[in-house]
Amino acid sequence: KEYALEQNFPNPFNPSTKIRYTVPDLGTNPQVMLKVYDILGNEIETLVNEKQMPGYKEVDFNAKRLASGVYIYRLTADDPSKNSNQVFVSVKKMMLIK
Repeated sequence: KEYALEQNFPNPFNPSTKIRYTVPDLGTNPQVMLKVYDILGNEIETLVNEKQMPGYKEVDFNAKRLASGVYIYRLTADDPSKNSNQVFVSVKKMMLIK
C-alpha cells in the first residue's frame, strides 16, 4: 500500500549488488526513477526510468568500472495519492569495496 526502498544487498559489495523496492497499487502506473550518485552528488547511472506496474522490484547494479567508496541511490516516483505535483523520494547509502 506504500512505496518502499530497501537497503541494497550485499552491502558492502564488490562489484555488484541488488537494490529492491516496492511500487504500491494506487490505481495508476507511476513513473519510477532509480538513480545512483557518487558522494559528491554527481549522477553515476540511471537504473530505472519508466512507468511501472505495482509490485516488488529488484535491480542489479554492477559497479566494476567505479572506484571504491560510498555511493547513494535514490528512488523517486509519482504519488497519485497526494497532489499531482508531489512525488515519493527515498535515499540510501551503499559502499563499494574493491
